[in-house]
Amino acid sequence: MSAADPNIVILAGGLSSRMKQQTAIPGSIDSSLMQEARMKSKAMLGVGEERKPFLDYLLYNIEQAGYMNAVIVVGERDDTIRKHYEQEQNAGIFPSLKFSFVVQTIPAGREKPLGTADALWTALSAMTAWRNQRFTVCNSDNLYSTTALRLLLEDTHPNALIDYDRSSLRFEHDRIMQFAVLKKDADGYVESIIEKPSREQLTQAADAQGRVGVSMNIFRLSYNAIIPFLESVPLHPERREKELPAAVNMMIERHPQCMFAIPLSEHVIDLTMQTDIPTVMEHLKKLEHPR
Repeated sequence: MSAADPNIVILAGGLSSRMKQQTAIPGSIDSSLMQEARMKSKAMLGVGEERKPFLDYLLYNIEQAGYMNAVIVVGERDDTIRKHYEQEQNAGIFPSLKFSFVVQTIPAGREKPLGTADALWTALSAMTAWRNQRFTVCNSDNLYSTTALRLLLEDTHPNALIDYDRSSLRFEHDRIMQFAVLKKDADGYVESIIEKPSREQLTQAADAQGRVGVSMNIFRLSYNAIIPFLESVPLHPERREKELPAAVNMMIERHPQCMFAIPLSEHVIDLTMQTDIPTVMEHLKKLEHPR
């Protein structure tokens, strides 16, 4: 397998329900942004000095990291992402990126899509040319750095993820306590991704120096290795969705030492709720606009 398959899948097919339901602190956010937050996909929320879509900043980092083929998974109820980036592609805004779009449908009898594992399965089913290749997959509401994206692209392991130092994440304590942690072996391979860990599990996840690694849902995967588990992963018993970390855990259980953890110490900008908007806006003031 090539170490440089320049493929990436961006998961943007969710309904942004937490963003639309959360009420921000009055007066802390511009009223027009509040309106956008209730109406638009999170990825299309206009942020930064020029109020460009949040996804623009991620795509800029993706392009700078060296990716060329970007598949964006979109929802069936909102075509704004597809329309916008088809125009961007025609205008040459991201000249090194070739965009493809895949629609994640909502099954009959459900109010929302089947989850991130189903979203990725939908993308890979449409991208059969990627068989025998590798790809990166990430969320559309996190601003992953060029460094993180490039580390994954250049890594030579069949499968890898970014192992974020928990102490480098600048979220409130209660939120960090909910993040999935990584249990690894002595060689740096992931043994399991532990969602909402207990204190005992946090202790078990710490390395000899006390460092705890966190998954922020950015993976480098082998098409051939992951797709059987995307197909067979069960619905989460409470959320009733097929979740990508669960599929990855199934793959690891079947194939030990198949997922390498790449350590990185940096914060990740997250745009999940309306209360995240002021932090995102403040962070983007420090960046040059991508285009």
